[in-house]
Amino acid sequence: MPPAPLAVPSRVCATLVGLLSLAALVLQYMLILQLTRDNVGVVLGTVRFFSYFTILSNIAVSLVAFTAAAGRTGFLARARVRGAVALYIGVTGSIYFFVLRHLWQPQGAQWWADTGLHYAVPLAYWAWWLACVPHGTLRWRDVAGWLLFPLGYVAWVFLRGAWVGEYPYPFIDVVQLGWARVGVNALGVMGVFVALGWVVVGLDRVLGRRRSPL
Repeated sequence: MPPAPLAVPSRVCATLVGLLSLAALVLQYMLILQLTRDNVGVVLGTVRFFSYFTILSNIAVSLVAFTAAAGRTGFLARARVRGAVALYIGVTGSIYFFVLRHLWQPQGAQWWADTGLHYAVPLAYWAWWLACVPHGTLRWRDVAGWLLFPLGYVAWVFLRGAWVGEYPYPFIDVVQLGWARVGVNALGVMGVFVALGWVVVGLDRVLGRRRSPL
């Protein structure tokens, strides 16, 4: 049975989450094109844009949020997909806060994009997911399926890095750190995915027993 459309209050909140993520994505894309169009060009600049997990997780937020806002059913309205996106955007915010935020100090428009992608959108999506969607259907085994996307992402990062010699994040920069150190770092990040995935499923199961959604 396909999931039922959400109630109006939840759809309004989903609209706000979708608009927030879309605005941050558009701003960041414009900033990357400004930075890259005079050296690597628009095409490779666009590839660089889509090579950040931050961008991919925010795109996932937009897709799920606008699907909910439109009252549509189907793949993007499934509880497992909403839970997966909670995991991905949660890892985005967590890794940035605990690992990356100390490495640079963005200014001006970049600060707005940075804050939106790494703080505002993760918090907004999690607030919507916790308060406004049905719960109680996720299973512990869902975490294993959710790991397929970050594993595929890591494979893409290493393939692209071998081609162009650059990596989106310093803790997986093979050129600077070497394969041994990067391997340990990658395992650590995957551990974060697993741990937070368990949190997502645990919260879903607890919330499913306590209340009904909006």
